[in-house]
Amino acid sequence: MTADPAPKRRTDQADLLHWIGRLGAVTAPALAEHDGCSEASARGRLQAAVGVGLLARARPLRDGPSLFTATRAGMARAGYAGAEPTRVSAASARHQIVCAEVAVALERRYPRHIVSGERELQRDERELGGRLASARMSWRSRWGDSHRPDLVVWPVVGGGAPVAVEVELTPKAPARLLEICHAWARCRHVAGVLYVASPAAFAPVARAIAAAGADGRIALLALEALEAPGPASPVTGTP
Repeated sequence: MTADPAPKRRTDQADLLHWIGRLGAVTAPALAEHDGCSEASARGRLQAAVGVGLLARARPLRDGPSLFTATRAGMARAGYAGAEPTRVSAASARHQIVCAEVAVALERRYPRHIVSGERELQRDERELGGRLASARMSWRSRWGDSHRPDLVVWPVVGGGAPVAVEVELTPKAPARLLEICHAWARCRHVAGVLYVASPAAFAPVARAIAAAGADGRIALLALEALEAPGPASPVTGTP
């Protein structure tokens, strides 16, 4: 997948709500990057939507930005009627903030693709009654029979399989991480998998990928490398 920069455009309210509903939770800095506007402008738009009951705002981390999620009314306006709003907690906030940052970084590099979150994938797979971008775990797994990625990069032009994206900030238990890598190595309905890892998680993820023999299916990228300007592709064919 080749990066193909495209000019940004300001999203209207319907587009904004659909984007937030697709990702689950966003921040003002993420929207500013998404729209190519100032952070103050992005924050104003988000707060305006909060004021009319379409978005909810939470700031569980004192040192982190506020997270904005669509309310039931906002979800309905975005075309997700009946969907449960995304929940924000102190335990999940850091991961949600970074997922929003990673999603926007991928959007910036691959504008001919759509980036969506785990909640949208869950909705789509429930409606389909099958897997679209989730991996089947081993029948022996104590973690359930399915694993969904944090983000999915969907091609819009030319079709093709999606790319699953895992955002790893803290290392999982080695056995669980290895089993997930084995599952992704077997998964043939995704074009590949991209792990975006923090410094703390980078080495454990690299070991799990190697132990699973999944180097040809899983690419590993340092979080700080994705945030830097320039190409994001560590391997051919995978973002």
